[in-house]
Amino acid sequence: MAEPTHPRPLPPEELGFETIVYEKAPPRATIRLNRPEVLNAFDFRMLRELARACEDASWDDEIRAVVVTGTGRAFCVGADLKSWAADYLGEPREYWKWFGAFKDMHDRLREIGKPTIARVNGIAVGGGNELQMACDLAVMVEDAFIRHVGLEHGSVPAGGATQWLPILVGDRRAREIILLCDEIPAAQAAEWGLVNRAVPAAELDAVVDEWADKLARKLPQTTRYAKQHLNFWRDLAWHQTINHARDWLALSMATDEPKAAIERFLERK
Repeated sequence: MAEPTHPRPLPPEELGFETIVYEKAPPRATIRLNRPEVLNAFDFRMLRELARACEDASWDDEIRAVVVTGTGRAFCVGADLKSWAADYLGEPREYWKWFGAFKDMHDRLREIGKPTIARVNGIAVGGGNELQMACDLAVMVEDAFIRHVGLEHGSVPAGGATQWLPILVGDRRAREIILLCDEIPAAQAAEWGLVNRAVPAAELDAVVDEWADKLARKLPQTTRYAKQHLNFWRDLAWHQTINHARDWLALSMATDEPKAAIERFLERK
């Protein structure tokens, strides 16, 4: 990835991304997760590229709204457990570094200074749901679902879910989502306020276009400040917990429970 010498945006083709597709068509930028062979699961490079794309969009005054979406049948299924097993299980120091990239990606997205739309084109599992929750608005295809599975894989969903689900859907529903690990169909997610709207796949782009056009007509400086205020509760919950979660999860990855759970999952796959 090209490293800037000044806070100036670059053409997307100069950024050298490999795991995401970054497009700018002012007043909109689109960030598309592009590892469909693993349902757009995060690896370390993807986290770094997402952060860099958000940084670039934040510097581009021609961009008024940012759309985040995925390639293929999934929006995102969270961490790539295969890479976890190879590089991070039993390696607390290495996992701590990985989680730092995850945290930085979230901070860059949440603090991008532009309104963001999650175009949830398919299933959003674990960190994928945390990614869509980090956006300001979300529209989801009606045949997809949201699910958290961390308690089955040895990973507490403390990269956004434990912090933001109670704010978005209420305490009891947040506990239901995290503790039971059940699928939440798109219509139910919309009813609960986990996404703004669930629509047929044929209508997904029309909704995104409508919202992006409306957002682009708003005053950018005033919008940025309104977003900063709207982020208050999310930021408070995040900053009070995220670094503790980073350290605890790093140590937990050295224990038998997550190791056995992830190995069972990969064997089934």
